[in-house]
Amino acid sequence: MTTTAAPRTYEVRTYGCQMNVHDSERLSGLLEDAGYVPSGDGDQADVVVFNTCAVRENADNKLYGNLSHLAPIKAANPHMQIAVGGCLAQKDRSTITAKAPYVDVVFGTHNIGSLPVLLERARVQEEAQVEILESLEVFPSTLPTKRESAYAAWVSVSVGCNNTCTFCIVPSLRGKEKDRRPGEILAEIEALVADGVSEVTLLGQNVNSYGVEFGDRQAFSKLLRACGQIEGLERVRFTSPHPAEFTDDVIEAMAETPNVMPQLHMPLQSGSDRILKAMRRSYRQTRYLGIIDRVRAAMPEAAITTDVIVGFPGETEDDFQATLDVVRAARFSGAFTFQYSKRPGTPAAVLDDQVPPDVVKDRYNRLVDLVNEIAWEENKRLIGRDVELMVSEGEGRKDAATHRLSGRGPDNRLVHFEADFSQVDGEARPGDLVTVGITYAAPHHLVADGPVRALRRTRSGDAWALRQGMAPEPAGVTLGMPSVGVPAPLPDAPVCG
Repeated sequence: MTTTAAPRTYEVRTYGCQMNVHDSERLSGLLEDAGYVPSGDGDQADVVVFNTCAVRENADNKLYGNLSHLAPIKAANPHMQIAVGGCLAQKDRSTITAKAPYVDVVFGTHNIGSLPVLLERARVQEEAQVEILESLEVFPSTLPTKRESAYAAWVSVSVGCNNTCTFCIVPSLRGKEKDRRPGEILAEIEALVADGVSEVTLLGQNVNSYGVEFGDRQAFSKLLRACGQIEGLERVRFTSPHPAEFTDDVIEAMAETPNVMPQLHMPLQSGSDRILKAMRRSYRQTRYLGIIDRVRAAMPEAAITTDVIVGFPGETEDDFQATLDVVRAARFSGAFTFQYSKRPGTPAAVLDDQVPPDVVKDRYNRLVDLVNEIAWEENKRLIGRDVELMVSEGEGRKDAATHRLSGRGPDNRLVHFEADFSQVDGEARPGDLVTVGITYAAPHHLVADGPVRALRRTRSGDAWALRQGMAPEPAGVTLGMPSVGVPAPLPDAPVCG
């Protein structure tokens, strides 16, 4: 009589931008394809994978702190395995195993597909495996992927970056830009839609430079228009573009393609021409504001968000005031604001004239106050309007207590709405579309009290219900395509752009 061993469990811990989030979806897919299963809530996994970020100065401290917490658990359970991948692994290589010798596997950004093999090799040989490739092994989208969301998905159009911004280490870790062929991208989107997805976010380090590798400067606008021809695809978004390559054909494609949403995340970084030059950002204030003006002329209701770095080396009060001037002129609906910190390995880390921390903090607080003031004013303009939302899952932390649900409008604003379906037939599920009336505005969200005014149940809602065991399996043959994860509407650390 034989017994079957229980499958090994895994947990993936992710730090950083959308690229890391999407890579973690692939890591989960690879592990499940190799027979691993997710660990239960509160259970210690047999394999813990850290997918790291190197953008922040203290990224390594954060990693080693987390690793040290696992050291006694690993000591008590030698069969447990720890793997470290991502940008910090690409940068630090064997340093990780020197500082944390109990780590079993270190792998880079270019060979995430090797993880299951490296784990098995480390187990059999009983020694750490370090494998860092200098160039892409296979395009990541060809790998198995575990998609958490039934209704929304990331779709990578490119990896890598050809820019040389002095504050950013990403190009040296992820390499030069590599573009997927348009047909491959569209085939993936069509398969996702067939699987119930109704919203995709096109993802690239500088997404609008897509096509540079095969010499088509209008490839991205063509891709947006092609997305408009995919039946069942309700919403298309993209992140993050670069102002230097943002051309009018992209604006026209956004405005003329109904399922491309009126929302744009356009990194500014600084409003000072002098600081932009020091950052090696190949645009200036006038060009940036010109793009914003043309986007608003084509799409008056577009919501525009941005990234801003405060305290870059050499930044004066006049430079900072120039940034505030751009924020006032652009009237962003939100901004990711960062206090500059040295990124080891970047040109800016060794620049003279570093700004004192107390000055950086003061400027940061003033910037945040202005951003919030403008975002609140812009949100108040929506009070009294009807908005169609795609119902989301897990975005309203207080929804259970307030008896509300949450969703995103076409412009990606977050709305918490009253779960009153008395005037419609049925109730909404994640992925369904509801129409609500906005009654209250805050800087970072909107509220809609009162009954839901319209409900459109969608295939995405059906797919969500199927996952919950609330609907029968559909008849027919499934595609069996790799699945893709839920895109965070705005990430903790946006893709550098």
